[in-house]
Amino acid sequence: MRSLAGLAAIVAASTVYLYLLSTHLPPGTQHEEDGAVQDNRLKFPSDLEELRELAAMLKFYKTEHHGYVLLLFCSAYLYKQSFAIPGSSFLNMLGGAIFGTWEGLVLACLLTTIGSTFCYLLASVFGKHHVVELFPEKVAMLQTKVEENRSSLFFFLLFLRFFPMTPNWFLNITCPVLNIPMPIFFFSVLIGLIPYNFICVRTGSMLSKISSLDDIFSWGTLAQLLGIALVALVPGALIKHYGKAHLKVDGMDINGTSQAESKHQRKRR
Repeated sequence: MRSLAGLAAIVAASTVYLYLLSTHLPPGTQHEEDGAVQDNRLKFPSDLEELRELAAMLKFYKTEHHGYVLLLFCSAYLYKQSFAIPGSSFLNMLGGAIFGTWEGLVLACLLTTIGSTFCYLLASVFGKHHVVELFPEKVAMLQTKVEENRSSLFFFLLFLRFFPMTPNWFLNITCPVLNIPMPIFFFSVLIGLIPYNFICVRTGSMLSKISSLDDIFSWGTLAQLLGIALVALVPGALIKHYGKAHLKVDGMDINGTSQAESKHQRKRR
């Protein structure tokens, strides 16, 4: 109970901090002169329309308060990553829309890695036994695969990051239970999520510039989409080729469960 109370206190303090930060936006003189309605209540985007609206507002604020917008974005990103809250794809796209492709990519990679490391530490300090109690079969399956691939542990973790055999948030909270050393965990996240982060960030950057369907089907946009696909496919193909030759991942499906468990779940349905 003490561990849960400590974790709850950290979550509560972080939530209050993020709420205060998001509800005290600095005044935007140009925005007010244009007659637009200023809404100081920010929230995480849940669809593309909300993403575009939030990106437009924060891009405006960035012209006058770059440091504040950067602090707000970093805080929101770390909040989601640290507490294993799904939805990083929208924040990656938001980063691309606000900061551009390359600055957004650097931010996404750093924040993903730092936030995942915070999640790793929180799970290690407060929740190891809770993770085992909540997901006994998945933890046991991953433990078996980690031991089978102990000699190639770094590449095994890269393989899991490239291919969603288990969700990233679940890997973050499970790695302490599996006794994955933090340096290996840190660099597997930093390197393994570069293609995913690039796809999301570049997509967000493009979405912020597209105003009609004609823009989507222009030669320039199609060429960029092809480039994004290549960035995603080439590293994944290399890791997959290495995995077939050196890693033992038989018995895992794309949800991170064993094939036997998946068959049992299908029979129950």
